[in-house]
Amino acid sequence: MARKIGYRWHLRRLMAERDMYATTQLRPLLAERGVVLSREQVYRLVTGVPERLSLATLAALCDILACQPGDLVEPVAGIGGGAVAGPGAAATGPLPRPVRARVSGAGHG
Repeated sequence: MARKIGYRWHLRRLMAERDMYATTQLRPLLAERGVVLSREQVYRLVTGVPERLSLATLAALCDILACQPGDLVEPVAGIGGGAVAGPGAAATGPLPRPVRARVSGAGHG
């Protein structure tokens, strides 16, 4: 029988440890490193658990957060069938919620 392995994604926790609570804070830092993602893509990257991630994005995140890839991705045996442990599965306690960006009403209407 094949060994089943999954992973936990710790981006939100690492951001919080560096006083980064808004997903909008991450987008320009990624862009400075050549990784251009939409608002929605960054939001999903922070709030969800990615199934695929480019090495360029991983390297940029490690540079921004002064961490190693293993700090972001924690392999976990026995999660089952390639399943991924959700954000609440980490044993580090509840994760901070990202701050939603405010959109001004100027120019709309």
